[in-house]
Amino acid sequence: MLCRDIIDMIEKDYPASCAMEWDNPGLLVGSPDKEVNRIYVALDAVDEVIEAAAEAHADMLVTHHPLIFSGMRSIRADDFIGKRIIRLIQEDIAYYAMHTNYDVMGMAELSGKIMGFTEGRVLEITCPEGSVDGKPQGIGRVSDLEEPVSLEECCRQVKQRFGLSHVKVFGDLKAPIKRAAISPGSGKSMIGAALKAQADVLITGDIDHHTGIDAAARGLFIIDGGHYGIEQIFVGDMAGFFRKRISGITVMEAPVCHPFQII
Repeated sequence: MLCRDIIDMIEKDYPASCAMEWDNPGLLVGSPDKEVNRIYVALDAVDEVIEAAAEAHADMLVTHHPLIFSGMRSIRADDFIGKRIIRLIQEDIAYYAMHTNYDVMGMAELSGKIMGFTEGRVLEITCPEGSVDGKPQGIGRVSDLEEPVSLEECCRQVKQRFGLSHVKVFGDLKAPIKRAAISPGSGKSMIGAALKAQADVLITGDIDHHTGIDAAARGLFIIDGGHYGIEQIFVGDMAGFFRKRISGITVMEAPVCHPFQII
């Protein structure tokens, strides 16, 4: 199957038009006419992932986060991004990224389902034209819980459902949680939307000290599961997408590998 046909398949469900304007999804390295028999799926195109894809003889690498975000004036082996691009070209690996278009059309709903949201609503509409069942789409989900839980119990559920050893939490662990919001990735910018939705807690990542304590002071508790910790669900989801849609192609998943350790 040609790379361009795989891209058409991806963008039918995750249209690039649903990406944020600052984003850079799409085919970033390689030829759309490349014949693809082996796909490697990962969250980031880091050195270890590119080497693993090369060792697996992958024809196409698909990641969530784009390796190239802004314009590059040169591609050099002594620059860490340039080195990765050169390596992909040397190995003839077509490289495709699907970032905020996947956040909007996949990650938001999936993360809500993992948390057990039964009536999840879009936390912030960003793609009115990307409707599903006549409903506009956007970043994150918010839902009333079937049964209220304590903030501590909510933390336990996040750890269990996303396979995490720890989370960072801002707020009173004994406080009741009746309405929860989730926004995978870096959720600092979603605090206003979560407050507007009258959520009791926002489950997200990359929350710094001042942002966390200020949110809690405004009545919004924070559970920070890490950027990678929650967004790792992309890998299994997209690998399943390819296996279901394309026969005769080998699909490989990058193993879970948290980018930092707490010791």
